[in-house]
Amino acid sequence: MNIILFGAPGAGKGTQAERLVSERGMIQLSTGDMLRSAIASGSELGLRAKDIMDRGDLVSDDIMVGMIAERMDNDDSTSGYILDGFPRTVAQAEALDEMMASRGDEIAHVIEIKVDEAALFARIENRAKESAGNRSDDNAETLRNRLVVYHENTAPLLPFYQAKGKLRSINGMTSIEDVSSEINKILG
Repeated sequence: MNIILFGAPGAGKGTQAERLVSERGMIQLSTGDMLRSAIASGSELGLRAKDIMDRGDLVSDDIMVGMIAERMDNDDSTSGYILDGFPRTVAQAEALDEMMASRGDEIAHVIEIKVDEAALFARIENRAKESAGNRSDDNAETLRNRLVVYHENTAPLLPFYQAKGKLRSINGMTSIEDVSSEINKILG
């Protein structure tokens, strides 16, 4: 079973993905990690991505989908994948659907973890205290910028997946355990 976790920055997607990896044996596919790994490996896709990034351009949808497909070819997961950081646009979602269909697969569920954005600022402050400032992105200004990017680029994907009947929304303002329980109910 393949899923996408959506939610504003700080909603708890990473925490829930870690739990799914641990409890269900799913594999988390982080596009940022994949780009760094592909570049380090010197693969054809990695070299193409590096050239594009060195020019300061964005890596194209076809390269990103190719990297996801390549990673799926290298991992033997019968439990499924959690997409993290992809897709970010409707064009990417459409390309992902085409790639998955060509493999006889699909995205089973898109789970939106809904949160009160005002409460996110308190979460970020707490996380900054807990990590003793070790994360440079744990501050209000960075969160504000990330929320703008999320609303402009990623949130428009929600109606796309809702129209396909794949979107499920859960309350992310409850405990980690309760959010995990709601995700597990969706996944069956």
